[in-house]
Amino acid sequence: MSAVSPDHPMTSASSPDTDVLVVGYGPVGSVLAVLLAQRGWRVTVLERRRRPYTLPRATSFDGETARLLAGTGVGGELGRITEPGTGYQWRTADGKTLLDIEFTTEGPYGWPDANTMHQPALEELLAARAAGLPGITVLRDRRVVDLADGPDGVTVTAEDEEGAARTFSARWVVGCDGANSFVRERMGVSVTDLGFSYEWLLCDVELREPREFVPTNVQLCDPARPTTLVGSGPGHRRWEFMRLPGERAADLNREETAWRLLAPYGVTPDTARLLRSTTYIFQARWADEWRAGHVLLAGDAAHLMPPFAGQGMCSGVRDVVGLAWRLDLVLRGTAPESLLDSYTEERRAQVRESILASVQLGRLICVTDAAAAAERDATVLANRRGRGPGRPDPARPITCGLLHRPDGTDTRVPPTGEVLPHARLLGPSDAQPLEDPVRGGFVLFTKAETEPGLTPDRLTFLRDVGARVIRLWPADGSYDGTGGAADAVDAVDADGVLRAYLDRYGATALLVRPDYHVFGTATGPTGAAPLVDALRTQLTAPTPVPAPAGRAG
Repeated sequence: MSAVSPDHPMTSASSPDTDVLVVGYGPVGSVLAVLLAQRGWRVTVLERRRRPYTLPRATSFDGETARLLAGTGVGGELGRITEPGTGYQWRTADGKTLLDIEFTTEGPYGWPDANTMHQPALEELLAARAAGLPGITVLRDRRVVDLADGPDGVTVTAEDEEGAARTFSARWVVGCDGANSFVRERMGVSVTDLGFSYEWLLCDVELREPREFVPTNVQLCDPARPTTLVGSGPGHRRWEFMRLPGERAADLNREETAWRLLAPYGVTPDTARLLRSTTYIFQARWADEWRAGHVLLAGDAAHLMPPFAGQGMCSGVRDVVGLAWRLDLVLRGTAPESLLDSYTEERRAQVRESILASVQLGRLICVTDAAAAAERDATVLANRRGRGPGRPDPARPITCGLLHRPDGTDTRVPPTGEVLPHARLLGPSDAQPLEDPVRGGFVLFTKAETEPGLTPDRLTFLRDVGARVIRLWPADGSYDGTGGAADAVDAVDADGVLRAYLDRYGATALLVRPDYHVFGTATGPTGAAPLVDALRTQLTAPTPVPAPAGRAG
């Protein structure tokens, strides 16, 4: 299964230096480290850069990703480092609108549909959060040069700039080390590459004076030079210019070329500071396996996609959110290691969809033949005639993996796999907002008037996996203050979002995973029992063992 070196494996008598070792300290690696440390585990991060990278890469994240980032404890600060996007338009060379998507600041997941950001500011925010958690050790100037997987964990060898080597032992290793991942290479896994790539000149600028761009993001589908204009957080903006056939990359990758291409947009040395101008080649590929023994992949180490749907970093964050709660259950002995196989199954399928969608967009955008562009424009304009601005697509559902399938088939019945919408829940007695109950754990939502009828052993199982039971009351004053079972929490569904969601699918109970994906629904006074049993079956493991003595917190 694994090409990771078997030399010097850990033995059962070994006491690992850390529970999880993360290779790479970009946004994906830092989110994973924080999520694991919040659950009490020791995390060591090895980062090859001596200092934080000060230039932006990703420029935005969607509302679903914002909610996931908030789960690291930085939600209160995200508004400070982001600006909501107003929309995304595709325009022809003569200014006609091919595609028009309108963003709102009140998206379905509790955050703006699009949040533009300066990536170094996000990384700084996550690093500050990590520094405040006792379980995280971050070591910079550490380039991983070897991995050795054994029956109980992994040994990792890293070198500093001067070549001094140090070996670490960990129960699990996660490679979040980017497109040129050493971890992926060492695992020896195959990669599916769609062979779709183009070279673009990327220009990041810091504006000297405030300036409004409406809509925030624009794609110029001009065959003379396909161009992308996007917001990248307060005071920052990015332009990307496609390299044309016959154009030399060396000529394009010059500062004077950047200023020449930026000038028609009113961006000059007088109005902006050029933070970076460099060419890059996007790719469309994914690793075929994301786990080999005790070594896993996430983020760009596992997948790369064209930038046109803005899902690169978002997909990486989804990776580690789905991985963190699985690793927690496996580390605690509540679930077997095989649970981690559902991580690869789910995320690979979802990422594949995102990559294929991005490639499809790219095939429409990266057209430099005037006749082909005119044909494209005519087709798209005919199809959208009379339409107003559209809304962003909802978050992609999970279609395989850890999901309830009551009929025993592989067919997903909605809302199973969907991302739960945001709901404002209030404490029934004092009407104070409740903290997001899904953040970090399973939740069984039930209509208050329908008791789930769970037996003590089922309630014990839910406690063992860190699940909560929440009885949803309508916001009509019907809560009588008596409360429900001792194992449930009463909450008022202030805007009726979750109760309406249940009604839409004829359900009385809803079991939600820690990553906000719906595990399944149930109907009737006894329907929740088989739902809980299905989760228990999929999480079956040997008798749980105590947390390791070194577990922090």
